[in-house]
Amino acid sequence: MSVTQTETIAVIHNGFSTKFGVPRQSGLDTSTVSTIVMEEKYRVPEAFRGIEEFSHLWILWLFDANKNGTEDWSPTVRPPKLGGNRRVGVFASRSPNRPNHIGMTAVRLLSAEIDPLLGPVLRVTGADMTDGTRIIDIKPYIPYADSVPEASGGYAVTGERRLFVISSSGADLALPEDVREAARELISLDPRPGYQSSPDRVYYMEYSGWEIGFTVDRDTADIRFVRRKS
Repeated sequence: MSVTQTETIAVIHNGFSTKFGVPRQSGLDTSTVSTIVMEEKYRVPEAFRGIEEFSHLWILWLFDANKNGTEDWSPTVRPPKLGGNRRVGVFASRSPNRPNHIGMTAVRLLSAEIDPLLGPVLRVTGADMTDGTRIIDIKPYIPYADSVPEASGGYAVTGERRLFVISSSGADLALPEDVREAARELISLDPRPGYQSSPDRVYYMEYSGWEIGFTVDRDTADIRFVRRKS
């Protein structure tokens, strides 16, 4: 295989059936669990020897949901962090609209187990990928080399704003407890586009087989209804 080619080594599985609701950065959400299943060629236990000694991993993956080709790339993008009304260079952003659709995510490793049918399976939190995303590499996160405390964060220095989440109608009580906890944390990360702020608009998020509708007024999100997806 040419060094310019990539091969899918694994696929991630979680409750994110659509892009809306997926955290904008990795590590922000700690309540949702993703499972990484290796492709048959890479279901070799020896390839994971020692991985449990690391608390975090780097995942390199492909923006499968991005339909733009490399020929459609734009030199500037509008980061949600800036409200969608200011352009910066694509290489000064983490936009999926890039010449090569490669994502990089740091996740916490919960467990590395050997499944009798699937071989090595990794359970992680902090993933910012939709269900079925193809993974092209897995590497250990090394704190002394990968963490730079004095680094400048540019326009992203302030971190993610959190919303206060309520359910005035009690609608979210219909959700299984683990789904309810995850949905509340995901909504608290404010998945809305930066240019939308109407308090009357209902936003729809799909997670783990449920459709969840909520509104946002200032810093408060209100879960109005939930519905099981067929």
